[in-house]
Amino acid sequence: MAEISAKLVQELRQKTGAGMMDCKKALKETDGDIEKAGDWLRQKGIASAGKKSDRIAAEGLVDTYIQPGGQVGVLIEVNCQTDFVARNDAFKALVKSLAKQAATADTVESLLAQPYVEDANVTVDEAIKQVIATLGENIQVRRFVNFALGDTPGVVDSYIHTGGRVGVLVQLNTQTKEASSNEEFQSLAKNAAMQVAACPNVEYVSIDQIPAELATKEKEIEMGKDDLANKPENIKEKIVQGRIDKRLKEMTLLDQPYIRDQSISVEDLVKQVKSKIGEEVQVNRFVRYVLGEGIEKNEISFADEVAAQMGVK
Repeated sequence: MAEISAKLVQELRQKTGAGMMDCKKALKETDGDIEKAGDWLRQKGIASAGKKSDRIAAEGLVDTYIQPGGQVGVLIEVNCQTDFVARNDAFKALVKSLAKQAATADTVESLLAQPYVEDANVTVDEAIKQVIATLGENIQVRRFVNFALGDTPGVVDSYIHTGGRVGVLVQLNTQTKEASSNEEFQSLAKNAAMQVAACPNVEYVSIDQIPAELATKEKEIEMGKDDLANKPENIKEKIVQGRIDKRLKEMTLLDQPYIRDQSISVEDLVKQVKSKIGEEVQVNRFVRYVLGEGIEKNEISFADEVAAQMGVK
C-alpha cells in the first residue's frame, strides 16, 4: 500500500471538503489514488456532506427519549439549516434515534463515535453524513443531556413544546420504588416539565441552589441604581433586599405560580403530592433547551437558499 502523506490528505480535503479522517480512509481504500479517493467519498455521500459542514445550522429539533419505566431520560438538540428539512421524516427519524443513542454517551464526541443503533456497521457520525447527503443540508448534534436514576427511587420525564422548539427534561425523587410508580407522582413529573417549559426565566429548583455570588452581584446592581441614590442607608437596604428576593424567586421553579392553578405555587403542588402518597418528594433537577438559542443565524430566505444551491443569481 502506498504511503498516505499528510500533504495528500490535505489535498483531498481541499478538493472534496470532506473531513480529515474520511479523506485518510478514502486514500487507504484506494491505495493513495486521489481521483479514486474522491469518487469513493462521493459514493459514500461524504464529499457532499463535508462541503455543507460550514453552513450555519440553527433550525432543527429538540427531542427526548425516556426509557420505559422512566429510569433514564435524554434531552437532545439536533440542528439543520432550514425548517423545511426539520419537518422531513428522515430528519425526524434520525433525531429520534440519536436521542435514544445518547442515553449511553457522555459527550457529543463520544456519541458520534458509537456504532449507530439502527446500523452497527456504521458509526453515528457516518450515519449522520448519509442523511446529510440525502437531504442536502448540514446536520449537527449540538448538545444533549441524560439523567439516570440508578438505584435512587424516582422518575425522569420530559415535555416538548411548539413542535420541537422547546424541550425540558426533569428528574424527581421519592423514597421508595412503590411511590415512584404512583400515578400522582408520575403526573407531578410531567406537570413539572410543562411548568419549566412555560417559564423561560427559571434556572434553579429552589433559592438555596442559587450561587451566593449571583445574589451578591444582584445586590451590587440594585444598590447602584439611581432611584435609590437619595434614600437613607437603612431604607435603601430594605428596598434592595426586597428587590433581590423578588428577582431570585423569579429564577426558581418552586416559587412559580402553578400553570394549571395560579392560586398555588409549584412548591404547594409538591406538598400536596407528598401528602397524598405519604412520602417525601423532591424535584431534583431539570434542563431546558430552546432550539437554536445562542446561534448566530444568517438572514437568508428559503427561496434564496434554494437559488444559491442551484447557482441562480
